Amino acid sequence: MKTFQQFILEAYDPEIQGRSQIRTQGQGGRVGAERKKSEPEKRRVKAVGGGKTAPAKDYKDRKDIGTQRQRSQREQQPTQQRGSAKLSPREQQKKARAERLAAKSGGSNRKELEKKATDLLRKKATQKVDAKYKPQKASGLTKAEQQALKRKGEKKLRDLVLQSTGKKKESELKHPITHKEIARRKKQK
Repeated sequence: MKTFQQFILEAYDPEIQGRSQIRTQGQGGRVGAERKKSEPEKRRVKAVGGGKTAPAKDYKDRKDIGTQRQRSQREQQPTQQRGSAKLSPREQQKKARAERLAAKSGGSNRKELEKKATDLLRKKATQKVDAKYKPQKASGLTKAEQQALKRKGEKKLRDLVLQSTGKKKESELKHPITHKEIARRKKQK
């Protein structure tokens, strides 16, 4: 049998504490341990320029650290009343009719109806993502480089349009092409 002193020494042994189920609050009042991703695990990237990307360094702590979320916010709420799936189609019609009549009369069941309405509002909407969806790959260009590339394309398009119409300036065209010309025409108005 262990003495109290031996028990206390074991209880506060860091090796045993690491394996135990009971954990102290994490850094910054976290409920669990910090699960920050290491540099190679980070998936978010930022354009560095010249077609290259690097992991983003602006990972911020969540605002709700240290607070427990309610069960209604964590889990999908049931869409139907408990036991309603067992009803036959005829019984379901009867029940729906009874509920409609109760809603019209609005008598003693008023509080229950309000409660039901708040429960319905609490339900999470299911969002479906198309299976074919693939996120766009990062170009690796900075904002300035992207803008320069876009303007280069606009100029090329403008030159082709001027050449095909036989005009000398973009201002002679009915519809402006480059951002510069669009801004100039807006300023004139």
